[in-house]
Amino acid sequence: MKLFWIVFAVFWLGSVLFWWLMTRVLRRTDLSRIRGRLLPNSGKGTAKSGGRPPALMPTGDGSKGKIVVKLLGRLRLNERLRRLLEQAGLKWNAARFIHGCLALFLAGWAGTSYAAPPPYRQFAPLAGLLTGALPFVYVRRRRRVRLRRFEAQFPDSLEFVSRAMRAGHAFSVSLEMLHREFQEPLAGEFRRTFDEHNLGLPLDVALQKLAQRVPLMDVHFFVSAVLLQKRTGGNLAELLDNLAYLIRERFKLRGRIRAVSAHGRMTGAALSSIPAVVAAMMFYINRDYAIFFSTDPTGRLMIGGAVLLQLIGYGIIQKIVSIEV
Repeated sequence: MKLFWIVFAVFWLGSVLFWWLMTRVLRRTDLSRIRGRLLPNSGKGTAKSGGRPPALMPTGDGSKGKIVVKLLGRLRLNERLRRLLEQAGLKWNAARFIHGCLALFLAGWAGTSYAAPPPYRQFAPLAGLLTGALPFVYVRRRRRVRLRRFEAQFPDSLEFVSRAMRAGHAFSVSLEMLHREFQEPLAGEFRRTFDEHNLGLPLDVALQKLAQRVPLMDVHFFVSAVLLQKRTGGNLAELLDNLAYLIRERFKLRGRIRAVSAHGRMTGAALSSIPAVVAAMMFYINRDYAIFFSTDPTGRLMIGGAVLLQLIGYGIIQKIVSIEV
């Protein structure tokens, strides 16, 4: 079994190295062709292009991670991963993300197999899964922090757009002004929306794409209000002021709920950490008694069931104390 994993690791690393070398060569070739098409003094590239205009908008590099992209496409995960990375504000592609997860999985598995004591080498697959999940945890955390920052800036941006419209500016121009007056991530998202609309995309489509990139309830309210006002008419400035007031009231209610449910969250954290602390204490106090759970087959089943039930209980407690507003 160990020989199989070694052969698999060597084969995978060789495939990644070969893929990296090929992408470097293809990228240089593509760059030379693009320079030949765009530079005025390069007749060689123009002759080869056959009169076709250059592609000014990037559509993705098809030479990067073809196998991974095809696999994700069949599993219908490529679009979800791309949207997750986009919401986290990372300029990664799905293939690079999956390659990073696989590399960390192999590193964790190999490190545990050869560096850990013999009784713990059997947990190498579990260690590989934990290390392989680190990129996903990082992306999820970065996405959550980014969305929170956007949500905190959003009421002020709505009031800014309302004041700009009362001053005589158009709605699209007010969106462009947000880029200069606010910080990231709100400034970049609205700047992208303005650029898409300025380059010919209809306003309703640009706003719907904004709602997809920022999956917040407040943003959906904002997009629905603007589209409804565009179809039926009305005072959009007053509507945005009311929406900003509603969002701030939701923030206040959310703070009160978090204060009330703080005891439940602390209880869940304490109940979830007690078994792990007791297990660590037993390992250092009576190692012969605790080592049973890693050497005996029945002990492995017992510790696996205990960890599974502990995770289920923690999830139930979090579900009880989390109240959406």
